Amino acid sequence: MMQTDELIADLSGEFTRRKRQAGLPLWLAAAASPVVAFAVFMPLLGPRPDFLASFGSIRFDMKFIEAGLLAVTALGLLAALARPARPWRSRLPMLLVPALLLLAAAGVELLVMPEATWPIRAIGQNAMTCLIAIPTIGAPVLLLLLYALSQQAPTRPGLTGATAGLVAAGISATFYAAHCSDDSPLFVAIWYPLATMILVAAGALAGSRLLRW
Repeated sequence: MMQTDELIADLSGEFTRRKRQAGLPLWLAAAASPVVAFAVFMPLLGPRPDFLASFGSIRFDMKFIEAGLLAVTALGLLAALARPARPWRSRLPMLLVPALLLLAAAGVELLVMPEATWPIRAIGQNAMTCLIAIPTIGAPVLLLLLYALSQQAPTRPGLTGATAGLVAAGISATFYAAHCSDDSPLFVAIWYPLATMILVAAGALAGSRLLRW
């Protein structure tokens, strides 16, 4: 007798094969996502004036490393969630890598900078811009990923949508980091995650409605 997991895998495989005939593959949506984000970022904000000169500064470079790691690790989880036959729980710990790196950077900042400067570095000058820009740049990326996921067969639509939001946030934050003049890890550790949660919440809500099958 066929077990439940095998039945679900067979049904989802047939479902996915039929939808893929006219659908957008997830890998193609993922590859196109940075292009979409770039197309929104350049006319909206663009890089800061000292963008090229800032490379080599550890605080500046860390923003790209952390955001890029978030996008990559979340994409690995998303690819697993897209198909029920794939194990996904083993990929969850990978999401801790960018989070721990960010916390470590913030911890070092607290150790090396005078306590009197902590509030200024944490609040920065671009908090509201960050909260608006990252979701704005990431929104079309999220929509693209959700469309591709609708051609798949996720069995956890809410979680899958939230993970798509995490991918979109990582890609968006990577571009926004090129514009943001606040390089302190204290600023990044507060405002980037808050902006990320907007896309995660939007993805969870949209996914729970659009990815059911």
